[in-house]
Amino acid sequence: MSSRDLTRRRPGTASKDRLRMWLRILKVSRLVSAGLRDRLRDEHGTTLPRFDVMAALHRSDDGLRMSDLSGVLRVSNGNVTGIVDRLVEEGLIVRVPVEGDRRATIVRLTDTGREHFAALAALHEQWVDEPLGSLDPQETLTVTRLLDRIGHDLDERRTKR
Repeated sequence: MSSRDLTRRRPGTASKDRLRMWLRILKVSRLVSAGLRDRLRDEHGTTLPRFDVMAALHRSDDGLRMSDLSGVLRVSNGNVTGIVDRLVEEGLIVRVPVEGDRRATIVRLTDTGREHFAALAALHEQWVDEPLGSLDPQETLTVTRLLDRIGHDLDERRTKR
C-alpha cells in the first residue's frame, strides 16, 4: 500500500494504520540491527551486546555499579556479567570495588576501552546512517519528534501505574 493510498483511507481505520506502522517500525528496526550485528561481528569480531555495554559505560565517566548497568541495558545481571568478564580480560574495562560494600563493584572503561569504543561508535554512526539515509534531514527530525512523543506518552503511562 502506497503512502498515497493511506491518505485516502476510510475513517475508522486508524487502529489498523497504527498496527501497520508498528509492524514497519519493527521490520526496519530488525533490519538495521541485523546489519549492525553482522558488521560488528564480521569486521570487528565483537557483538552488539558488548557494544551496548561499552556505550553505557562511555556515557558514565565515573562508571556504573553492575546493577545500574543492568538497569540501563534493561537486562539481568547474569546477562551482563559474562560480557563484563570478557571485556575485563581484554583490558577494555576495569572493576573497581565500592568502598564500604564488599559485594559491590563499579565497572568503567579503561583508556584503551574508551579509544576502542570511540572508533566503534564512529563506525556505528555511519552504519546507522547508511540504511536511514533515504530520509532528508527534515524528515529525520519529524520521525524523531514523533517517536519521542510516543515514547514520552508510554513513559507517562508506565509511571502512572
